[in-house]
Amino acid sequence: MTVVKPQSELKRKVLLYPGEDSYFVVEVPSLPGCISQGKTRSEALANISEAIALYIEVLQDRGEPVPDDIIEVVLV
Repeated sequence: MTVVKPQSELKRKVLLYPGEDSYFVVEVPSLPGCISQGKTRSEALANISEAIALYIEVLQDRGEPVPDDIIEVVLV
């Protein structure tokens, strides 16, 4: 049985940037390999929200811990 966290607990800090093909690319640093894209900023964010939920669901199904969203952004 899968226990899905409430939507507020699925929120993660993401990196959003333009890709080479004029799509927006979105990565989740706290979830290695969790990446998506979209034609628009809005579509990319909707796609990554779904990817985050599925990524966490798979971790829970496997009995693996869900990494904390501890990201520090530093400008250098």
